[in-house]
Amino acid sequence: MFFPYKDDNPTSKLPLLTWCLVGANLLVFFRYQFPLPPQEWERYFLTYGFVPNAFFGGGPTGSIEGKIWEWTTIYTSMFSHGSIAHLLGNLLFLYLFGDNVEDAMGKIRFLLFYLTCGTAAALAQGFVDPESTVPMVGASGAISGVIAGYLLLYPRANVRVFYWLFIFIGTIYVPAWVVLGLWVVEQILALPESMKAAGGVAVMAHLGGFAAGFALTPFFKKPKVSLFQKPRTRAFSRQGHRIR
Repeated sequence: MFFPYKDDNPTSKLPLLTWCLVGANLLVFFRYQFPLPPQEWERYFLTYGFVPNAFFGGGPTGSIEGKIWEWTTIYTSMFSHGSIAHLLGNLLFLYLFGDNVEDAMGKIRFLLFYLTCGTAAALAQGFVDPESTVPMVGASGAISGVIAGYLLLYPRANVRVFYWLFIFIGTIYVPAWVVLGLWVVEQILALPESMKAAGGVAVMAHLGGFAAGFALTPFFKKPKVSLFQKPRTRAFSRQGHRIR
């Protein structure tokens, strides 16, 4: 088992927007979703989730108001989750990598970047299966864009990873390009199987959000912020020794 839980990248300012996004996701889930009885969850997902069939005109909503609402579900779906594990897993990655990407872009541009990546993620999932009636929920598409931004900006930053391999337990600093590169490879390998399944993980949304983040980061970062920044600590160390 490998579990990333912090990085060695400081920020120059308080990542207020990242924390607001984390708080908004927690608020929606625990205020509006969690109290619902089990039989109401499906109705919630059909109302606030992104449903490709309805979005691309296959649903019963033919009015202008209906079309506007279907676009709105792209964003309501970003702040809805299928379970506590789904929520916390997404927010861990937003917490780990969002603060530095926000720092590199500034709050307004980071918000636009986040929402644009989330939009691209939903549309990517919808385009590959426009007839699907399965609601898609979760922030992972937008966060995949954040991951791409971090990978371009700080590929050699070190992520502290907890590992548990049989009798070997400990923590180690691993370069971000390894941690996030493995995540990308995992998504690519999972794509064919996810295309066959009626539900489950929306892998194409992850890849769509990542592709959008990869393409947009050079344009959304501050002019003085460089891509491919140098590491601050030595990779594969257990103490995170500084590089001189």
